[in-house]
Amino acid sequence: MSEPKVLLTGLGIPESPRWHEGRLWFCNWIERQVMAVGLDGKAEVMATLDPDSHPMGYSIDWLPDGRLLVTGDKLRRQERDRSMAVHADQHANEIVVDGRGNIYLNGADFAFAAGAPPKPGYIKLVTPDGRLRQVADDIQFPNGMVITPDNRTLIVSESFAGQLTAFDIDDDGGLSRRRVFAEGLGPDGICLDAEGALWVSTGGNSVVRVAEGGEVLQRVELGVDRAPFALMLGGPDRRTLFIMTAEWRSGDGIMENLQRLNQGPRTGEILTFPVAVPGAGRP
Repeated sequence: MSEPKVLLTGLGIPESPRWHEGRLWFCNWIERQVMAVGLDGKAEVMATLDPDSHPMGYSIDWLPDGRLLVTGDKLRRQERDRSMAVHADQHANEIVVDGRGNIYLNGADFAFAAGAPPKPGYIKLVTPDGRLRQVADDIQFPNGMVITPDNRTLIVSESFAGQLTAFDIDDDGGLSRRRVFAEGLGPDGICLDAEGALWVSTGGNSVVRVAEGGEVLQRVELGVDRAPFALMLGGPDRRTLFIMTAEWRSGDGIMENLQRLNQGPRTGEILTFPVAVPGAGRP
């Protein structure tokens, strides 16, 4: 059985991986950077984020014309000269753009990190003409989202509910027919493969490939105190699973772990693992 291999080290919290133009793009939280790395391990900073933005809200995707989108206190886009402009006045955590140019954003109140009771989150839609509307609510801390290749289904991680939730995407971009895709997980960033299964974290020190209904098809164990934050299928044939991970001590609270990551050694890593079924859909 193969074991994950280290591609890149010395990161803060690597998040929001996307396979784009032959490299893995990702957000390097704490350092507030958008980076890209090749399979040779050579990394490049592609954007440095506004220090006044929310430090824990960054996720990336692209407009159909190729301009980079970055979430935070507002949704921003990177122009051709690499300057950043506001695309929508909406705080958001994760983002995914469908094949028609519809932008789906999710978010929630991060006050729970300081001990406050968690509040349900939302999914909002920014249409290609710039209109913003809410299309789902009562999401128990929304995290990663994927869209199927036919642009007809959106699946979101509900981290605090321990489940993946699916919606039909209507012709106008709205979401309907809400249903549970799989339960009993610890989902954060997710990715979809060509057989309709999802790679997702368990809430512990492993990631699994899970089918609709919850059957676990494959499991990859990580080291002790290594938390997987997000996953992406990429590489030339999309058969490389990229695992974004950092030290996370299960006996400590969220704030203790974040403070250690912010002030201490940069323990973030990107791991790679070969898989049989290639990636599909968006991102």
